[in-house]
Formats: sequence, structure tokens, C-alpha cells
Amino acid sequence: MRRRRLLSGVFAVLSLAGRRVRAADSGVDLLLVLAADVSLSISEARFDLERRGYAEAFSDPRVLRAIGDGPTGRIGVALFAWAGPGEQQVAVDWMVVGSARDAADFAARLLAVPRPFYGRTAIGSAIGFATDLLARAPFRAERRVIDISGDGTGNAGRSIAEARDAAVAAGITVNGIVILTEPEGMPAFLKEHTNPAGGLAAYYRSVVIGGEGAFVMTAESFAAFGRSLIAKLVREIS
Repeated sequence: MRRRRLLSGVFAVLSLAGRRVRAADSGVDLLLVLAADVSLSISEARFDLERRGYAEAFSDPRVLRAIGDGPTGRIGVALFAWAGPGEQQVAVDWMVVGSARDAADFAARLLAVPRPFYGRTAIGSAIGFATDLLARAPFRAERRVIDISGDGTGNAGRSIAEARDAAVAAGITVNGIVILTEPEGMPAFLKEHTNPAGGLAAYYRSVVIGGEGAFVMTAESFAAFGRSLIAKLVREIS
């Protein structure tokens, strides 16, 4: 009887330890949703530059160093493409990035997915989708961030302010990275969309971002997107 009680106690301790290990395994320093704009104003060449920028950024030593410097040395990442209302598709579902091998896996998954949409620019709908994606994340983190890329103003879908405020109320930070395009040769409606009065970065600061420490970074062109994204990721992760 005494031996049975002793064994029961040992098994209980082992079971509790196992649960603690599994709980620790699910912890990351940051939950990051990357929302990649694939709306109509983004040509195939620009889309390719944008996608490669995302794929290569996580392999950059500065990004990997920022991840490694965190308490757990890893973050949870998901990426989806978005355009008009109802046009959101996960390209890379939730995964842990904590090493160069993880970064290579992220890039391989992303580059294997074809472009899904050519629709309008529903920024509010994208923020709402990202918020839902964070709610079903299989990892735990104190910090949760939505990272919206875009080359133009919102022109369809859910109210941006409503979606942003709902995300912020849930403890989520919404950041932005705007991609600038030269207006020369553009039709008037597209020029207004990609180059609003005051500038696209100012529009994002006023309308899109929100939450603790929220910020906007600017890529001067699609060719510069990857370099700007690296700086943005380092700032978000650190």
C-alpha cells in the first residue's frame, strides 16, 4: 500500500512536470501576423519583390539575432495575403521561428504559394482577419502584433478604424509598412490611391496603426521593401 502511494505520487509529479514542459514549449516572445497586400495596384513584378522581401528577411542575421536575444529565443509567425473584402488567404500558417533552419522553412512555405488575389484594398477587413488569426494561435505570448504592408489607401470592406480599435482593445498592436510608388504615368484614381494628400505614411499613422508602441516604416520602393522590412522586424521583435 505504501509503495503504491509512493508510485502514485511519483507519477503525479512526472505528469505535472510533463504538463509544465508542454506549456513552456508553447511559449514564444512574440506572436506576429504579417499581412501582405496583394491588391490590384501591385503588379506581378512588385508582388515578386514583396514576397521575396518577406521570405528573405527572417534569414537576415540581424533579425535572427533579435529573435535569439529574447527570453525564449523564438517567436510565433503567420503570414496571409489580402486584397478586397473576403479576400484573405493564409500563406504560412502559425509556425515557430527561432533558428536559421526555421527561417528557411518559412521562406520555402511562402515561396511555394501562388498569388491568390487581385482585388481592391480592404485594410479594415485585413486587420479583422489578422485579429482572428491571433485568437487561434497555438502559442502563447504577452506581445501580439499585426504587421500590415500596403501601397495604397483603403477603398473597400470593413471600417479601418473599427477593426483597428477592436484589435487594440484586445491588447494587439497594429503596425504598418508602406511601400511608395512614383505617381508619374498613373491614372488619376490610382495616383490618389497610392499617393494620398499628405503622403501614404501619414495616412497609415492617422488611420491604420494603433496600440502600444505602434509605428509606421516606409519602403521607398518595392525594390527596397526587403531592406525596410528587416529594420521593421528588428524593431518589432526587440
